[in-house]
Amino acid sequence: MRMRPRILALHGGLLALLLAGHFLLPVYHHGNMARIMVLASYAIGYNIVFGYTGLLSLGHALFFAAGMYGMGLSVQHLGTGPGTGLLIGVVAGAAISTAVGLLALRTTGVAFMIVTLMFAQAGYLSVLYFGEWTRGDEGFIIARASRVLWGIDLADAGNRYLAALVLFSAALLGSLWLVRAPFGRSLIAIRENEARTMMLGYDTFRLKLAALTISGTISGTAGAAYALLFGYAGASFATVEYSILPLLWVLLGGAGTVLGPFIGTLFMFYLIDLSSGVTTAYMLIAGVTLVLLTLFAPQGLMGEIRRRFWSWLP
Repeated sequence: MRMRPRILALHGGLLALLLAGHFLLPVYHHGNMARIMVLASYAIGYNIVFGYTGLLSLGHALFFAAGMYGMGLSVQHLGTGPGTGLLIGVVAGAAISTAVGLLALRTTGVAFMIVTLMFAQAGYLSVLYFGEWTRGDEGFIIARASRVLWGIDLADAGNRYLAALVLFSAALLGSLWLVRAPFGRSLIAIRENEARTMMLGYDTFRLKLAALTISGTISGTAGAAYALLFGYAGASFATVEYSILPLLWVLLGGAGTVLGPFIGTLFMFYLIDLSSGVTTAYMLIAGVTLVLLTLFAPQGLMGEIRRRFWSWLP
């Protein structure tokens, strides 16, 4: 489907603004934005399943951690290069999300949510059980020498920012293309009325499995990139918290909007960052803010903008 110029201008303008930030942002915010772009890529992957397909998953930490440990363990213990490690992380995310989908998609609704949560918890416990290699809760540092890809030192702050921008750009534009393609429209149809979609002759199980695999692959890529760019892999990224966080980011930014995951991640990151500088009870401030947003902007920030002003937002 041909994209309207204003859609391309909006999303291209965001990427241009982020590129300008590489040259203009202070050191502290420069580092924060690199982290936000990687986490927003993870949220974009989650949005495909939750925002566009209507599947509430609490197991995405498993896919993120699969990518992170696929990359980290292969570099740390197998001696692979960062490029090969990154590829292993991507494949791990894709393979595990497909396997989980084949089993979890036999359920629906709350049962699907619980099954995905159980898979994620099993992944977290596996990380702890194989602590001899994963170092458990402590995690492990990936040496700087193992983070040089094609002669580019990704431990360098400038290179790390640009690499995060490349990842985010690919996730954002890929998501934009996907949701406007016939495949994306069929996912939206499943979200709105799966029974009617089946009556029209669509294989909804196959479509949902494809959506979950794409989502898991993007999430695994984000996890592998996080390990590569920030040089750390730890069990905290496999906890339930990292399944709930992308859900919050997508809800805050606007489920079923392409820009929503980035806006939600940016908002949540700085809400906690600024609140923690004011009080030790920063989660109370974050919680109150989230409740207010849920009450007065139930469709999320970008969702409300689409409802009130820009109905053409994808």
